[in-house]
Amino acid sequence: MRSWQLLVVAVTGLILLGAGAPEPPVATPHAHEFHEFDQLRVDPYYWLRERENPEVLSYLQAENDYLDAVMASAQPLQEELFAEIVGRIKKDDASVPYLARGYYYYSRYVPEGEYSLYCRKQGTAEAPEEILLDSNALAAGHNYFATRGRAISAHNDVIAVAVDTVGRRKYTIRFKNLSSGEFYPEAIPEVTGNMAWAEDNRTLFYTRQDPQTLRSYQIYRHVLGSDPAADELVYQEDDETFSCHVTKTRSRRYLLIVSRQTTMREYRYLAADTPAGHFQIFQPRTPDLEYFVDHIGDRFLVRTNLEAKNFKLMETPLTATGKENWRDLVPHREEVLLEDVDLFRDYMVLSERSGGLVRLRVVPWSGESWASESWADAGGHEIDFGEPTYSVRTTDNHEIDSDVLRYRYSSLTTPGSTYAYDLKSREKTLLKRDEVVGDFSPENYVTEYRHATAADGVLVPISLVYRRDLDREDGAPCLLYGYGSYGYSAGAYFRAPVLSLLDRGFVFAVAHVRGGEEMGRWWYEDGKLLNKKNTFTDFIACGRYLTEAGYADPQRLYALGGSAGGLLVGAVINMAPELWHGAIAQVPFVDVVTTMLDDDIPLTTSEYDEWGDPHDRTYYDYMLSYSPYDNVVAQDYPHLLVTTGLHDSQVQYFEPAKWVAKLRAVKTGEQLLIMHTNMEAGHGGASGRFKRHHETARAYAFVLRLAGGMD
Repeated sequence: MRSWQLLVVAVTGLILLGAGAPEPPVATPHAHEFHEFDQLRVDPYYWLRERENPEVLSYLQAENDYLDAVMASAQPLQEELFAEIVGRIKKDDASVPYLARGYYYYSRYVPEGEYSLYCRKQGTAEAPEEILLDSNALAAGHNYFATRGRAISAHNDVIAVAVDTVGRRKYTIRFKNLSSGEFYPEAIPEVTGNMAWAEDNRTLFYTRQDPQTLRSYQIYRHVLGSDPAADELVYQEDDETFSCHVTKTRSRRYLLIVSRQTTMREYRYLAADTPAGHFQIFQPRTPDLEYFVDHIGDRFLVRTNLEAKNFKLMETPLTATGKENWRDLVPHREEVLLEDVDLFRDYMVLSERSGGLVRLRVVPWSGESWASESWADAGGHEIDFGEPTYSVRTTDNHEIDSDVLRYRYSSLTTPGSTYAYDLKSREKTLLKRDEVVGDFSPENYVTEYRHATAADGVLVPISLVYRRDLDREDGAPCLLYGYGSYGYSAGAYFRAPVLSLLDRGFVFAVAHVRGGEEMGRWWYEDGKLLNKKNTFTDFIACGRYLTEAGYADPQRLYALGGSAGGLLVGAVINMAPELWHGAIAQVPFVDVVTTMLDDDIPLTTSEYDEWGDPHDRTYYDYMLSYSPYDNVVAQDYPHLLVTTGLHDSQVQYFEPAKWVAKLRAVKTGEQLLIMHTNMEAGHGGASGRFKRHHETARAYAFVLRLAGGMD
């Protein structure tokens, strides 16, 4: 066991957030040598990965105590912000019921409950309520609680639910008899929470993870009432660069096992009414071939990048599923990314992305005849949303035999809104708009969609919002959010907590940097692997645009990102530290090289296609050139708040802990450096709809006090 000590150092200038200058904890360095290729790399804080070491836990607690000390004078503001944020939440809120197999399902809250009740009504939305799960009761006695799955059996009489009470994505599946209200005695521990029922009403397929790396790699079959220890292993994914999960077609006719990595997918399928059968391969895995399978009538539909960078829609017979049998339905378009397809009896709804925004296109079709029509003849129309930047997705469309599309719409000024859209009449009905308690009015805020010019001349979209009465003559404090990885497009959706910043004079902006898919598949590919630095330079360009265009005060620009977005924050404060007055890095992935060389921890081998395999010298050198931890140098950094979770399985706590320790030892200047470790949570932070906003309030208090004490 390595020893360590907290060194007392003289620190001045930390009175910004507190009345005095408390002394920060400093971890003693212990050189750990890495020898890669012809290079020696020394990691002085490698020992902080010793999770069970009491001295490591003491160090993390010392960092928490230090944060509390320097933020002490901001505590009243933090409490005010927390009360304000949770005060906007409707205490007895409920979701819009959706129809599935004759029941209307929804979630609702009791006024003081942290967690939801999962409920249903039979036949009509006016029928008596049946409470299926009371998460508040299940969470009793646990500091952390999360559910996944909540799968209803084919006959509507059993619910399977996966529960995690630690935050490390290790779930236990339980079964509840919905007729008696009692839980079955069996429980399936140490699983991912991914599951799917067969149509026999007694067979559940579920996924297990590797105990060490947490890679989802095994599919098991469980028969209700049997001993889980005797469950049959149906499939094992032996390629360590792949993970797998189980799902079901929307028609409910087929069970699907999906093996996937960043650039490849492989499906296996089985008739859902014969769960004891054997899964068949749909199309063998092929380098760089991605495909997604669904079923309707006498065909499978395949959304794929086969000779189509931005994806297209194809069909294939039920009896001939190899790609040589696939036939175009919706052809590839260079300027449009086909993100998803919702199937109905007489219509398809295509979720397309162009110009940085999602468009919903409704296309009529009628079984056999539609396949023979050309795309132009098929026609169709787009649903109009009427705002310059927004977020929209289809949701809860469980019944194919329907002419009504359910979708969820939001913008930076419009709270989350659930709509029903009649595919025949084109009539749009607002079913519910999330209530923001208090005097909120969308008319008090302005949203804009702008573009920054990146270092290589590419235009990078920015969505932003501010109060209509904001005086921007001399610039305003601005919080810029970014992500830019895995093809995930950062949404311009409503964030009620952000109102606490906007109402205090902030501009809030979202940088749609490369690495997402906002502008199509090429946008993602231009921000991954050996193009990863485009993500960082795009974000820097967005920050500079906001200051030059008068949206942000150059002295009060703040960066925000979490997970891979925390990598973004770490990289940009290394590359352009002078641009930012402060930054917030939440559960940041900052030790890229060491993590990607370690195939014993989660998310390594399955992400070689995202970041590269550092066992290859080309990728090793490139990663090393931007990895935030490896590129800390003796320079002035902006004020920095870092957060992590002790049980985080996606970005291990020791990455941000090492980063903070190294920054404190190397950086110059007197800017604040603080870190908070949630000792009871994982990657998502605290659970509970109220409790989690303590972390939000801390982050907002941090930037508000930096911006000038706007409390």
